[in-house]
Amino acid sequence: MSQRRLRIGIVAGEASGDILGANLIKAIKSKYSEIEFVGIGGPKMIEQGCISMVPMERLSVMGIVEVLKQIRPLLEIRRRLIKHFIQSPPDIFIGIDSPDFCIPVERQLKNSGIKTVHYVSPSVWAWRQNRVFKIKKSVDHVLCLLPFEKEFYDRFDVPATFVGHSLADEIPLEPDTNSARRELGIAESSTVVAIMPGSRKSEIQRMAPIFLQAAQLIKASKPDVEFIIPAVNDGCEALIHELLANYSGIDARLVLGQSHQVMQSADAILLASGTAALEAMLLKKPMVVSYRLAPASWWLVSRLVKVKWASLPNLLANRKIVPEFLQDDAKPESLAQSMVQCLDTEQQAETRQIFMNIHQQLKQSADEQAANVVLNLMS
Repeated sequence: MSQRRLRIGIVAGEASGDILGANLIKAIKSKYSEIEFVGIGGPKMIEQGCISMVPMERLSVMGIVEVLKQIRPLLEIRRRLIKHFIQSPPDIFIGIDSPDFCIPVERQLKNSGIKTVHYVSPSVWAWRQNRVFKIKKSVDHVLCLLPFEKEFYDRFDVPATFVGHSLADEIPLEPDTNSARRELGIAESSTVVAIMPGSRKSEIQRMAPIFLQAAQLIKASKPDVEFIIPAVNDGCEALIHELLANYSGIDARLVLGQSHQVMQSADAILLASGTAALEAMLLKKPMVVSYRLAPASWWLVSRLVKVKWASLPNLLANRKIVPEFLQDDAKPESLAQSMVQCLDTEQQAETRQIFMNIHQQLKQSADEQAANVVLNLMS
């Protein structure tokens, strides 16, 4: 490709997208220097030279009610963005995650003759599968983090590439448990259980009481177990501290931030279903996954979801490796029993080998692969 000046439109709507976007920009610039990035990004993308037309925080809205409150400003930002790129077309447009915001932008730009890429597949394989037809009309190429996502798109003739997961590139194949313990002041000989009830206050209020009751039962069965709980911010730390006062005998240690080090230091992890399960798997940690939704939400989700399992380790293995206890099955007794089994040395070795195989499958130099796809689409 001759070094003509290229212009890439790029939008990320939240912190995880900002990380992916920054890494992608860096990888593209290492292969092609005469290039400009403009759109919406956070501090990491801006640091890599992206011109952000509005602060990314204005897109970072969670929850149905919160989105409805901000719908007019969000629609105005989207309208301005579309108008800008149609009037001054980029060589390609990349939407990173945030599908409810990005895919309508991609649809309009594609209709105007601009090539579009969506980085991070929406969970169409899990629920609301009909969205794949909207994606097909909106996107020239999907960059998938997980192998079964590409297989899904292939069934619908949507161009897609499995690029792997950048977290699998970052986390070593052999995690250093003892270095994490030294960092946190935990003895190498200790038996450590990490408890992770979620990163939002609503999740913590719903899951922490069940997890802490389970911890009491684990302690009764294995008195030498030490518990450690990470909190993502001061508000969550205060809430967990308040809840801990109601559960005697656990003597859990509460840590602000450092969730990665906490997971790395643990022998096993009890966690609320979500992306933490993927990180725990890459750290080769046996785990028990549990989650509860509000009854009305569970009724709706359970009718829409098309997959057998909730956790990514089980979805990636295509079999049950990790115990899952969802909704009414999320009982302290069941969680405690499974966690005690997770601490069994023989079972730990078997689980680690399965997790190692999946890690190697996901470790694909994601940033470089994604950059290659983007540059090839522009050539």
